[in-house]
Formats: sequence, C-alpha cells, structure tokens
Amino acid sequence: MSGLSTVVHLDADAFFVACEQARDPSLLGRKCAVGGQERGIISSASYEARACGVYTPMPTMRARAVCPDLILIPHTSGLYGRVSRQMFDLCETLTPEVQRNSIDEGYLELGPCGLTTPAAVEAAVRGLQTRIQRELGIPVSFGIATNKLVAQIASKLRKPRGFVVVPPGEEASFLAPLPIGKLPGVGAKTEEMLAQRGLTRVEHILARSADQLQAIFGRDWRSRVAQARGEDDRPVETEHEDAKSYSQQQTFGRDIADFAEIERVAKGMIDDLMPKIREDGKRVRTLTVKVRYPDFTQATHAHSLAAPSDLEAPFYPFVAPLLKAAWTRKQPLRLISVRFSNVGDQAAQLEMFAEDEEKRRRLASVLDQLNRSGRDPIVRHGHQLAKKRPIG
Repeated sequence: MSGLSTVVHLDADAFFVACEQARDPSLLGRKCAVGGQERGIISSASYEARACGVYTPMPTMRARAVCPDLILIPHTSGLYGRVSRQMFDLCETLTPEVQRNSIDEGYLELGPCGLTTPAAVEAAVRGLQTRIQRELGIPVSFGIATNKLVAQIASKLRKPRGFVVVPPGEEASFLAPLPIGKLPGVGAKTEEMLAQRGLTRVEHILARSADQLQAIFGRDWRSRVAQARGEDDRPVETEHEDAKSYSQQQTFGRDIADFAEIERVAKGMIDDLMPKIREDGKRVRTLTVKVRYPDFTQATHAHSLAAPSDLEAPFYPFVAPLLKAAWTRKQPLRLISVRFSNVGDQAAQLEMFAEDEEKRRRLASVLDQLNRSGRDPIVRHGHQLAKKRPIG
C-alpha cells in the first residue's frame, strides 16, 4: 500500500433525515426535515428542503415560512445512534482501522486491507458505499486521500453520494482553487475577514510572504500554510472495544442560542449512548457537557454520580445545570458534546445497586432489544414525546 491514497473520510448525507427516510420510504424525494415543533430548530434537512432555503439550525417557524409544504419529522429517540453503529460496523468489515469521529462522520485507514492498486482501493470503497445504501438505506459521501485533512475536505465537495479521490502528490493542486472557507477552522466571519485582505481561495495563502501571513494569522500562520499545502500527519485513531469513555457531539450548521433546544439535543445524545453502554456491559459515573463557541473556544463542566449507572434517568437532571455552568458567555453555540467516563463493568458493581434499580435496568435492556428490532422506537422519557407521524 506504500504511496497509495489510503485514508478515507465518511460523511453521511443529511443523516437524521436519511434515517427517518429509511424507516419511512414515503419520505424519499420530499421536502422534509427533522426538528422541534414551533419553538424548536431544524437539526437536519433533506436536499429537497435545502433547495427551498431550509438549513440547520434554522428555527422551525422560519423553515415553515420559507418552505410551506415542509414535512416536519420529530426526533426519533435512539434511532440515529443505532443506525450510526450499524454504519460503522459495516465499515469495519472492510478494515479494522475505523475512527468513529461523530454520529455521522468517521475515518478509515485502508493499510491493513492488503489492497495493492489505486483501482482496488476505489473499488473497495465504492463497494462499501453501495452496501451502506443497500443495507441501511443511508446515502454517504466518501473522500479518499493520503491524509485526514484532504480526505475530509474531499468528502464534502460533491454531496450527496459524493465520491472524490485525491491521488498522492496532488494534495496542494486539489486544494488550490477551493474557497478558503473549505479549510477546517475557517468560519464565515473569518472567511469574510480574509476576503477583505484578498485571500478568497486556498492558493492565495501560499502566494503571501511569511511576514504577511504572520500579520494575518498571528502565531498560527505556519499551520495555515501546512493546511494549504494539504499536509496532515494525524493518524486514524481506532476505537478500542474496552472504551474508557462514550461520547457524541453535534456541530450546528449555524450557531444557535436556544437553551431548551440544546438541552433536548444533549438529552437525545444520552438516549443514543446509553444503549451502547448497556450493550457493552458497562456502567458510567461521570457526565461531561462541552460547548464550543463560534470562535472555536470551548468550555466543559462535569458531574459524577455517587454510584455508577447504565440508565438514562439518573443523568437527565444534570444536563441543564452542566450546560449552564459551561455556557457562561452570552454567545450562541457552534457545538454541543456529551461524554460519559469513569467506565466500569456491570458484574463488578451489581452489589452497589438496589433491587428496584436492577429492575429498571432489566426493563431498559428489554426496550433496547425492542428498539433494535427496527420497529417504531418506544418513548421512555418526557423530552422524547412527539407525534410519531410527520407533521406537514
């Protein structure tokens, strides 16, 4: 495999909507979105809805105004985490080196696959793309390159169902004509500032002198040059079976400041993570909430239970306080993340739990099995309450 493009970035297309469309094929090809009701926001929109001006995280009322025939789908608790695990499990049938970056994005390293030609690499990844679509009903885009940076940018260029290969040695020429906003870490405000200084495409970075770049980017100027050249030495970090933590994050398409909606999203992440914790036979003590601001600074706050648990309910009351403790600046948020740590085995901790909690745990495991069966998920908690049928 020496010299071949072996790093692959997977980026699912409109993931939440795609999961709902796979569950209800009548939604395919229609203007639909997943999100809250009148006071909520849009968390995922179909490409048909996007063509009408619906984006994430647009307020629901605004989305209805720009797209009156929008079909609004309430979040289906547990569905997205389950489909995400199935999607990455399929990736691991191709290579054991899989990094599950978030619920709908990840990296694959094809070095262990024994593929010997670029054509073999492309055929293997196209086969995986087809299999995910056929078995899960989920469209995904892939970028293939020599490193994570270029593969990630490539995967996002031709969505949906994109497939972009950047051959070795062509990283800089591939990036050169792209808008500078395609580089990770260059948001809308930064892109506007750079445009005022004459930097609109990636190649413009390489055309400036070191002194000019230092004046524009400060001490970070060398890393920007490395990005523009398509250089990145970060390895694909494989998730180990004996996880030390469980986490999930959501980056919003546009910064939002709706506390109630962000709290609901965070609780939904708990709903997605806890079945995996139970499936692994683990219990967790510590819940950490992380927020990220538009300027990419971030803050975290954590709380630990007196005794570990594999149930959702003990952690729900701490979501709002942790969010308030972390979200101290009067600014909207770019990202919200939930992480469980202090992981231990169930068997070693059984004696610490009262009989009634053991009954709740067994009930939760039964509900997990029912939800994995592919039927309509069972609503367990108040924040999941919503009509099962899409609201047009």
